[in-house]
Amino acid sequence: MKLLNALLAAALMGVSLGAVAHEGEDHKKKAGPVKKEQKDWGIAGDAKAVKRTIEVAMTDNMRFTPDKIEVKQGETIKFVIKNNGKLMHEMVIGTKKVLEEHAALMVKFPTMEHEEPYMTHVAQGKTGQMIWNFNRPGDFDFACLIAGHYQAGMVGKIKVVAGGK
Repeated sequence: MKLLNALLAAALMGVSLGAVAHEGEDHKKKAGPVKKEQKDWGIAGDAKAVKRTIEVAMTDNMRFTPDKIEVKQGETIKFVIKNNGKLMHEMVIGTKKVLEEHAALMVKFPTMEHEEPYMTHVAQGKTGQMIWNFNRPGDFDFACLIAGHYQAGMVGKIKVVAGGK
């Protein structure tokens, strides 16, 4: 029984250390072509098609500024995401359901690596970017899915208005 308790304690320490390790990692975009996969909330955009840049700030008070964004259907947006905090943060676009599922996985597996064109990880004091084409109308969400951040309210809304080109 003592051996089992020692193994469980060691495993728990490893998990908690992993959570801290993820906090400071620099998640640079990997070189190569962007995966263009249609999602409910759009598809990866081309830099040449960008018509507008939206700056988004992230802070350790677990908030985005702005936290409400409106775009027109068909718009390709370049997001410039600035981390003004001392912790790693990220911006992930999706539906509420997809973000909730991903956030739950991040709590269970805090060192899980993930890299998609609709997300960017930004280290403290750094700036990241993401280019996304909102080719479907609707109400979507964005969030920081680092363990605990989503649960603390680090979320925002994107409204894609139909008919714009």
